[in-house]
Amino acid sequence: MAKAKTIFVCSSCGYESPKWLGKCPACNEWNTFYEEKEQKVVGTDGKQKTAAKPTLLKNVEGKEAIRVQTGYQELDRVLGGGLVKGSLVLVGGEPGIGKSTLILQLCNKIACLGEDSKVLYVSGEESAEQVKLRADRLGINSDNIMFLGETDIDAIDTEITSMDPKLVVIDSIQTMYSSEITSAPGTVSQVREITSRIMRVCKQNQITTIIIGHVTKDGNIAGPRVLEHMVDTVLYIEGERYFSYRIVRSVKNRFGSTNEVGMFEMQNEGMIEVTNPSSILISEGEDKYSGSVIICTIEGTRPLLVEVQALTTMSVYGIPKRTANGVDFNKLALLIAVLEKRANLALGNQDVYLNVVSGMRINEPAADLGIALVVASSFKNISIPKDIAVIGEVGLTGEIRSVNLIDKRLKEIERLGFKRCIIPENNKKLLKNKYNLDIIGVRNINDALRAVEIK
Repeated sequence: MAKAKTIFVCSSCGYESPKWLGKCPACNEWNTFYEEKEQKVVGTDGKQKTAAKPTLLKNVEGKEAIRVQTGYQELDRVLGGGLVKGSLVLVGGEPGIGKSTLILQLCNKIACLGEDSKVLYVSGEESAEQVKLRADRLGINSDNIMFLGETDIDAIDTEITSMDPKLVVIDSIQTMYSSEITSAPGTVSQVREITSRIMRVCKQNQITTIIIGHVTKDGNIAGPRVLEHMVDTVLYIEGERYFSYRIVRSVKNRFGSTNEVGMFEMQNEGMIEVTNPSSILISEGEDKYSGSVIICTIEGTRPLLVEVQALTTMSVYGIPKRTANGVDFNKLALLIAVLEKRANLALGNQDVYLNVVSGMRINEPAADLGIALVVASSFKNISIPKDIAVIGEVGLTGEIRSVNLIDKRLKEIERLGFKRCIIPENNKKLLKNKYNLDIIGVRNINDALRAVEIK
């Protein structure tokens, strides 16, 4: 009898090796290889396979994707206009962030569309009683929602085919297993096989499917990286544990734009969408404090007004401390260096702490000027007026560089009642629309400091 061949698979990225390795050459992770039997796929249906023939691309008839509205404007925006029929959506997030709650609310919205809108909720983690308790808390009592507590993909495949629902939810992909694979549930081979099976039945029957995935300690969806490549859309639910606000972010979308975000608030009755996030991201107080400024950032196609706060104190130790929450640490260090070199601010002996209010994370360069001004405001102990919003990218020479989508940003600033706005001079020259704002154009960091009366 021939000995079964074994291979070693990286649990982080799925890299395969004939022998055990301490460090994965693909993802550079240590001690991630585990042994499993090599699987050989053998056709059992007895049908003769026919090879696909190439088709002239220009003769292919392009069809518009059929979308189903989710009932949540925030979620529809992230998805690109709604759930596409027959698509495969992967949802990830930390434990307790609200994945199952939001998806169960979505199931209720789809189930209420009509008698033929059946929903199949498959759970390998929770019992029917546990899901029913959550449904009661959310006020969900639909006749079209069916529950299946199963982890065997063969049984799940049979139920999906016989029931032919409009929406299928798999919670979660790491708990499912196939009897054809000898490795344990959640391993690379199992996740890859399960996703392939689900994708096949999803595409063949035009059934929209949502897969819920666990995340690693680094915040990435657990399992092989190929999992994110196989699905049509990847959504992440983000949020700080001690904040009630949740952000749904799209990082991959074959049917819409990426980097779109939707905002929800976790309440007793479930996830409630926030249609005006700028109003909750800025302070409502009228008191003037140094080290606070309002900036306008773009998330996808949506402008958001966010409050950024800074605190500078004399360093007790020899090396000053820099802490950034919601902003890249290297970006803060770079802007401090610009302030020291170009604006002659002696920050070399100051501890600098920066925080973005409400747990938001800002990555775009248009926030540079606001960060630089708020650090200078705290250092000089001079408050920036509450009616000023700031937009601009800061270069290493201290120049203020132009940013994109300036009209969208100014419309949002005007809508929320601000009186003045500091923007790059080049953006001001190209403005075509008129705004009920005092728009101040600045060329360099010193002009900006003078505009807010810090220098």
